[in-house]
Amino acid sequence: MKRFFFLALLSLFCLYSTAQTVDTRRKIEVSGTAEAEVTPDIIFVGISLKEYYRDGASKKKVDIETIEKQLQSVVLSAGIPKENFTINNIASYNYNWEKKKNPEFLARKQYRLKVTDLNKFNQILNSLDPKAIEYTNVESYDYSQIETLKRDLKIKALQAAKDKASYLAAAVNDRVGAALEVQEINNEFYPQPMYRANVAMAESKAADAAMPDIDFKKIKLNYQMRAVFELTK
Repeated sequence: MKRFFFLALLSLFCLYSTAQTVDTRRKIEVSGTAEAEVTPDIIFVGISLKEYYRDGASKKKVDIETIEKQLQSVVLSAGIPKENFTINNIASYNYNWEKKKNPEFLARKQYRLKVTDLNKFNQILNSLDPKAIEYTNVESYDYSQIETLKRDLKIKALQAAKDKASYLAAAVNDRVGAALEVQEINNEFYPQPMYRANVAMAESKAADAAMPDIDFKKIKLNYQMRAVFELTK
């Protein structure tokens, strides 16, 4: 029994000693960065349509259902899949009641389009009566190969860190060994578009409606990797 107790104490002592072992390996800690700019190829655009009077004298109104069918038609003609065309919002969803209450009431609907370039969006606006367009705006944008780009940039950032460690180590006649630690520094950010609402007003000319005033920027990605390498002679 005493022998068993002694062996147990010896095992605990060995474990404690191992845990207290100081890492005497010589190391170098560095960081590397990589960045890139790409042009967005996925653009989400909002467009608001509203009813309007075709002739101010006769007060002949073009209803929202007619305008919506026109929009659907030009969207499909532009080669945009129907699943990329959705309704965002309906202003006064009970507009039938509003119309009975107020004959001058103009119904509105907001839509969302997913396009690959703004030229198609301009083509769509040119096909609509500018009186039907209340406003347009770019809601967001993205890049279809964004995940592949992120991966490549992280690899390049890590390679840059190793290159830095190599020339710094060479300056003191050392060489870089195995990587002991690798850490991704999360600084992912890319700007979303800035725009002004009411870009294409119903009173605007067709040319104005086809040219949204959009501050459209490229996507800029920047990644940083931290790494610790062992130094060898």
